[in-house]
Amino acid sequence: MEFAQRLQLLADNPAVLKGIGRGLERESLRISPEGKLSAKPHPSALGSALTHKWVTTDFAESLLEFITPVSHSVDELMAQLEDIHRFTFHHLGDEMLWPLSMPCYVGDEDDIVLAQYGNSNVGRMKTLYREGLKRRYGSVMQIISGVHFNFSLPESLWDVLFGEQSQEERQASVSDAYFGVIRNYYRYGWMIPYLFGASPALCGSFLNQAGSKLPFETVGQGTKYLPYATSLRLSDLGYTNSAQSVLRIGFNGIDQYLDGLRSAIRTPSEEFAEIGVKVDGEYRQLNTNVLQIENELYAPIRPKRVAKSGEKPSEALSRGGVEYIEVRSLDVNPFSPVGMEEDQVRFLDLFLIWCALSPSPDMTDCELSCWRENWNKVVLEGRKPGLTLRIGCDGEELTQREWGHRVFAELRELAELMDAAKGGDAYKKCCTKLEGWFDDPSQTFSARILEEIKAKQSIGTVGLDHAASYKKALAGNEYRFYSEAQFAEESAESLLRQKAVEEGDTVDFDAFLADYFKDIR
Repeated sequence: MEFAQRLQLLADNPAVLKGIGRGLERESLRISPEGKLSAKPHPSALGSALTHKWVTTDFAESLLEFITPVSHSVDELMAQLEDIHRFTFHHLGDEMLWPLSMPCYVGDEDDIVLAQYGNSNVGRMKTLYREGLKRRYGSVMQIISGVHFNFSLPESLWDVLFGEQSQEERQASVSDAYFGVIRNYYRYGWMIPYLFGASPALCGSFLNQAGSKLPFETVGQGTKYLPYATSLRLSDLGYTNSAQSVLRIGFNGIDQYLDGLRSAIRTPSEEFAEIGVKVDGEYRQLNTNVLQIENELYAPIRPKRVAKSGEKPSEALSRGGVEYIEVRSLDVNPFSPVGMEEDQVRFLDLFLIWCALSPSPDMTDCELSCWRENWNKVVLEGRKPGLTLRIGCDGEELTQREWGHRVFAELRELAELMDAAKGGDAYKKCCTKLEGWFDDPSQTFSARILEEIKAKQSIGTVGLDHAASYKKALAGNEYRFYSEAQFAEESAESLLRQKAVEEGDTVDFDAFLADYFKDIR
């Protein structure tokens, strides 16, 4: 079925567009007033990083992660994210949150303390997994921050598209539809770093740790940048794993994806074997496979299902099919106190629904390589005048600008339906604004932040100025959705939940790991 036909089905049933599910996960480093990485432990007032619903940590003890629940309203979603930030700022003392994706100044990798989750087997495993990441790729690579957008379409929309089905048929249809979204995301998702990429520059201390052969230019005392880059976070400097390049994980269906993922966590790595697993009585990593666990697979988008207790992500997908998708290619928005703006959410709504409604044929290895090449061109030189992208394996090319306008022609049709369903004209205005950025790249996040960095001669100064401004703005405002009492209660209860997990352990750590990996040989 073509896009126009599916769009008409939604036009006849616009109410289904009200049920979109959205969630946000925003990462941010805690920093000192001088702009250095925090050396302090996770603030006790924020509760347990292991079990808190809304505030946890990612790779490092200083790398906070804020998690919203699923919401069906853009305004409610942003209110929740803002309140989580407010609560956190109230308990940071003199510390602030770094407002950029690429890290602040890091003098030595040993300054980066791994996230700590208590003495339970589960908590120790989470820290050990991070120890493995540190030894495999280096710590500085792991404190790059981003925003993840979780997105689901309502059952009522599937009813309109698929008609009456058995439970088994519906599960298969929905999973196939989400994998269609994923394939189209690989085809056209380069639009996201073009519009919202915000990491064209980085602190020179990052390159001191990570190294690079890219032709960086320098501004000020040591800020490095590429003149047309959009998202260095998504380049080989950021989330990359050369060992994973040998993996062939396809997206032509759930079975192909799960077979590839299961193979990846069983594939031995000679490079990682040299690290060792347990040396002189101390663990160094979970195992010596290309992926220690499934979460180590770096991807700009993932199929997801909420897992049951003790269930691995692949087991959840195998049990119930795809429930939602996780978009992972968003830089932190440096122009927002919470790293994300409402119009970004609206664009993602439109773009992901468009990906679902548009034809999405199976993808060959050649085609996947083509799309990855396009992504790499956009993240490194996305604002370069006249930039062309490949539109298939036959060598045909199209300018990025022309391709962007083609996609927006259909996004505008969808925006009209969204506004009709929800009232107002927010989606049409969002389309008009963002489509204009293909004609004027200076409006993109990457261009704006680079201009500011050049003007102030330092990425550190820019980061500190924004950090101080956002702390003042959020710490002084009233809560919009939650309350201080709700956060205090959740923090206290999270500590009790962590204690219960620790007291519930019945085997030692060695036995726990052996049982967890018993099916992985």
